[in-house]
Amino acid sequence: MKEFIEFIAKQLVDNPDKVSVEETTPDEHTIQLNLKVDKSDIGKVIGKQGKNVNAMRTLLLAVGGKEHRRATLQILGGLPASGGTTANKSSFAKATEDK
Repeated sequence: MKEFIEFIAKQLVDNPDKVSVEETTPDEHTIQLNLKVDKSDIGKVIGKQGKNVNAMRTLLLAVGGKEHRRATLQILGGLPASGGTTANKSSFAKATEDK
């Protein structure tokens, strides 16, 4: 699943070399994927009205269901000094305001 999300994200962004995915397993039935992208690419990964990220999450649900696991996807933004920001509604609004 990790490679799958990384491949999709690299196709969407302008800086594919700054895309990375970390996979954690909080319990045996859950996989959490943290997608890190450049700050300037957060809007591209989220997409208009969240359509890109929702499509990736839907695909994760399908793949995870096949493996009898729950998969979650979280998007993390540019990291230099702050250690990263989680993409949520407020950061989504910020990303779209900059355009």
